[in-house]
Amino acid sequence: MHRGKRSVRIGILATVLSISLVIPSARMQAEGSNLSSNSNQPVQDYIAQTTPHWDLMKDHTEVKGIYMTGYSVADKKKFYNLIKLIDETELNAVVIDVKSDEGMVLYKTEIKDAQFSGANNKIVIEDIDGLLKYLNEKNIYTIARIVTFKDNKAASKFPHLAVKNTSGNVWRDRNGQGWLNPYNREAWDYVLGIAEEAVAKGFKEVQFDYVRFPTDGNLKAISYGASQGKSKPQAIGDFLKYARNRLSEMGAVVSADVFGLVTTAEGDMNIGQQLEYLADSVDVLCPMVYPSHYGKGSYGVAEPDFEPYKIVNYSMKKAKERLDSNENSTAKLRPWLQDFSATYLDNYKKYGPAEIRAQIKASYDAGVKEWILWNAANRYTRGGLDKN
Repeated sequence: MHRGKRSVRIGILATVLSISLVIPSARMQAEGSNLSSNSNQPVQDYIAQTTPHWDLMKDHTEVKGIYMTGYSVADKKKFYNLIKLIDETELNAVVIDVKSDEGMVLYKTEIKDAQFSGANNKIVIEDIDGLLKYLNEKNIYTIARIVTFKDNKAASKFPHLAVKNTSGNVWRDRNGQGWLNPYNREAWDYVLGIAEEAVAKGFKEVQFDYVRFPTDGNLKAISYGASQGKSKPQAIGDFLKYARNRLSEMGAVVSADVFGLVTTAEGDMNIGQQLEYLADSVDVLCPMVYPSHYGKGSYGVAEPDFEPYKIVNYSMKKAKERLDSNENSTAKLRPWLQDFSATYLDNYKKYGPAEIRAQIKASYDAGVKEWILWNAANRYTRGGLDKN
């Protein structure tokens, strides 16, 4: 969802250099090596010892954020206009693309496997170190958005990490994009090498997006290979636990973007996102509760896009109830809210200050204190935000 409709609808030098050694296995295996992933552990220990730590509970920020693409960061005029918006309003955080929907790493990475996959063929953010220094000096909370399993670059270059079809070739979705296999531990390591580098650069949080199984294309032709007896929700939950175990050693918060319906659905909708498996896997869950993405009649609301308060409030109340009743839950809630008009709908509502504020109030009224605004073009509604 968030991102299915999106198209209509990121340090320490020694640490960064060491990260380039963290994930050699994918590249080396592609070249015929059988290097064991256990060789990563000394590097993980080194990172944990050399990266500054902060008390996650003490320093946790109640995020009120916006999303920025790498291109918005690279456009100085647009970037500083967005910073001005943050300075002058209640906003205090920014989600920045690090690893894109195509699998591109948007700054110059030292990760050899990412270089080898072609993920660094186009540098969008020229000075990631300067960017993060600037944002951290301004006390703007920085979140690295990392698209996880949707990764055409790595899937194409490292077929042994990819979702396959029943013929043994790389499976592709309806847009011709390859995906990393959520059951494959080496695929996890590929993604986490990039995530660790982002944290070493200075990001305080890593947000995993597309942390799910594919939803479109010929799903019946997929062969995931050995699942180790795990269900899809177990695979996604275990990946996020593994990620948090590694990234928390570096002092980073770990969050995950999930479909809005995850807040109320009992099952995993065949994508591996089920609230009970996610509750103890991350620090923050970010449901994409855009009202326009709900079908007519959802939650008893005839036209969800026209009733943003009702949709967001019901979703957040139900999610909070489920998390609060789960004694193992560690996750806070931080919804993605809609700051765009859903022109892809035949009948859509133009979103302005009132609709933005209604969603924020709906979150607060449900006992949820954090939120992030989504607009693919990074054009945000100043009138919907409280002044600083």
